[in-house]
Amino acid sequence: MSQQAAYRPGSVLADSWAGSRLGDLALVGLYAVFIGITAQVSIPLPFTPVPITGQTFGVLAGALALGSRRSLAGVLLYLALGLIGLPWFAQGQGGLGVIHLPTIGYLIGFIPAALIAGRLAEAGFYRTPWGAFGAMVLCSAVVYVLGVGGLMLTLKIPLIRAVELGVLPFLFGDAIKALLAALALPGADRLHRARG
Repeated sequence: MSQQAAYRPGSVLADSWAGSRLGDLALVGLYAVFIGITAQVSIPLPFTPVPITGQTFGVLAGALALGSRRSLAGVLLYLALGLIGLPWFAQGQGGLGVIHLPTIGYLIGFIPAALIAGRLAEAGFYRTPWGAFGAMVLCSAVVYVLGVGGLMLTLKIPLIRAVELGVLPFLFGDAIKALLAALALPGADRLHRARG
């Protein structure tokens, strides 16, 4: 079977592991847990209230593997469980008190970012390094926009200061995350299609 024949437009990597409602539910739950685990990779910075985390990688790389429906459901599950008290947001935080934290905009930003990343996956962006990299960069920008908005509202600071605190310190790290996804996802796709 050729690589082209093995690919169906609109399909994503996770389609080979799911297909039933139970399989989809399992993937949604595993995705929420994956985001929670990556959120615990957290390094506080002394000059900003926003820590370095693996969370964005978890959200976006997972969404590129799962597609839009599963990734949206998984992010909403992750946020809902965190808001009711499960301490699996960055730095072990959880509960309704997080809505007053400077990082609330980033958490909200995961919702549209996961949906967009999932849609890009369904368009085949995860299949090439440049496509996966571009999708990661675009969706990271979505998270940044809402994250900066959250900083402005909670800290009462102007846009420029919010960008200094919430974007500039993280650009290099997010480029590395995008590069990792650009290497991992197309490789996983090639392996999957080779196994046919």
